[in-house]
Amino acid sequence: MQEIATYVGDQLKFVLPIEWSVPVNLQESMQYSLMAGGKRLRPLFVIAAAEALGGSREAALPVACAVEMVHTYSLVHDDLPAMDNDDYRRGKLTNHKVYGEAMAILAGDALLTQAFYTVTQASKAGVSAEALLAIVSDMSEYAGPRGMVGGQVADMEGEQGMTEIAQLEYIHLHKTADLFMFSLTAGARTAGATQQQLDALRRFGSDLGLAFQIQDDILDVIGDEALLGKKTQSDIKAQKVTYPYFIGLEASQAEVARLTESAKQALAEANLADSQRLTEIADYLVKRDH
Repeated sequence: MQEIATYVGDQLKFVLPIEWSVPVNLQESMQYSLMAGGKRLRPLFVIAAAEALGGSREAALPVACAVEMVHTYSLVHDDLPAMDNDDYRRGKLTNHKVYGEAMAILAGDALLTQAFYTVTQASKAGVSAEALLAIVSDMSEYAGPRGMVGGQVADMEGEQGMTEIAQLEYIHLHKTADLFMFSLTAGARTAGATQQQLDALRRFGSDLGLAFQIQDDILDVIGDEALLGKKTQSDIKAQKVTYPYFIGLEASQAEVARLTESAKQALAEANLADSQRLTEIADYLVKRDH
């Protein structure tokens, strides 16, 4: 994970529009958040899925960079005062605290649109036009109103009062799991995946994404602030409804374990050339402390 995070991080320096025609403040704001570190989990899924099918890391790299840009844009906007109103992200001041709200909004917009351009660059590494069209279509769906943005809206509306765990599951699936599913299937598409393999990877991503987000809920209760890079108990202070709120801490931990095993079963049905790395990622995520 560290090796691929470094590999993707090095490439991210070259996918931003660093040129005279782009305002310097915009360049700096985009770079500030995109290069702020993190686990680079979604790019890891892209590359791991491609390699699991015998594909090339180089062909998957533009897509890996693109999904990190989409994820970063969502964090920049999520931190804004009108949404989660966070001052810190990954141990650093959030974008709007450094560059102002207007620039943070525009930097997020720019990262999202630049992501679509970056996907198309995979054609230079031999990814077919048909595969790229499917990837762009999927990214529009999973990151848009049917996916991540819809999940963010439901999250904001849920703060006004949530009475059913199904509402919370909807938020977690769309706000988090959808980009997991996109990353896995996009990486697989660069390596010529079959429909059966794509379907299995979607199930893997859906279960693992939900488990990942429940683990986030758990860590907000019992996590280490130094490791997390942000304040714990923030959900409680903001009166946000989480899995531990609905079913308790122990039941939430059991649900993470159940979903992870379900994800690994889906992976076993994908008939991949080598699924070991994806299995190891699943095991890591269920045990992570940040």
